Amino acid sequence: MKEAYFYKSIEESVICILCPHKCLIKENETGICAVRKNIDGKLYSMNYGRLSSINLDPIEKKPLMKFLQNSRTLSVGSFGCNLSCLFCQNYRIAKETPLTVYRTPEDIVNLAREYDIPSISFTYNEPIVSYEFVLDTAILAKEKGIKCILVTNGYIEASPLLHLIQYIDAMNIDLKTFSCDEYKKNCNGEVEPVKRTIKIANKFSHIEVTTLLVTGMNDKEEALLELFNWLAEADKNIPLHLTRYFPSYKYDKPATGIAFARKVKRMAEDILSHVYLGNVR
Repeated sequence: MKEAYFYKSIEESVICILCPHKCLIKENETGICAVRKNIDGKLYSMNYGRLSSINLDPIEKKPLMKFLQNSRTLSVGSFGCNLSCLFCQNYRIAKETPLTVYRTPEDIVNLAREYDIPSISFTYNEPIVSYEFVLDTAILAKEKGIKCILVTNGYIEASPLLHLIQYIDAMNIDLKTFSCDEYKKNCNGEVEPVKRTIKIANKFSHIEVTTLLVTGMNDKEEALLELFNWLAEADKNIPLHLTRYFPSYKYDKPATGIAFARKVKRMAEDILSHVYLGNVR
């Protein structure tokens, strides 16, 4: 574990100021993410260096289609998440505690160098809740000329984002829905901080956006058009990945229809410059 970088102490409690939840955490308790814990009045990252996955992936699987094309990336993931999506596709590492191995930031950077891999991707679970490990690794990677990538829900406060993004070269950011009500109901979050992250990140690094087409949650054409138009206003050249949903975790509605997904892709292509469809064979 490692002491967290963004928190404030209030008597015996702490306030985590990493993400918009701003959890007030009492002694020996954790925040919503379940991996940042108050120990003796200090906030600690309990998943520092504890990795559930280390893999070599095509960068297109992140997905990134306009960054380091046709290369491989060293993908690393831990556990924990600061959202609670009912349809989570990676709930076994986002909402459970999987088997892990301990690796230092130096270990990860050296592994990328050993295999001559040009980038490291923080992915699988939510990397924001591993902020300290991500930042420490990214600083070392930058010194060695290795690019760093975040695959993230974008649920982070502006100050820690601005500090981290100096060392991040590309991001794929989930924009789960454009509905405030659906974000609260299905994800226990807010859409506005994610929109802010997209706008900030687009000024400093390469970004792409992913929207999972979830049956009964964000599959209304009118709402999707609102999302597409907002993204176009931010920057119509930001690549958008529309991905089919499959029943998972606590959400059992039918998988996204292929015909519907293709129709939505055509709608997006009328507004945005780069649109991709995922999970369609």
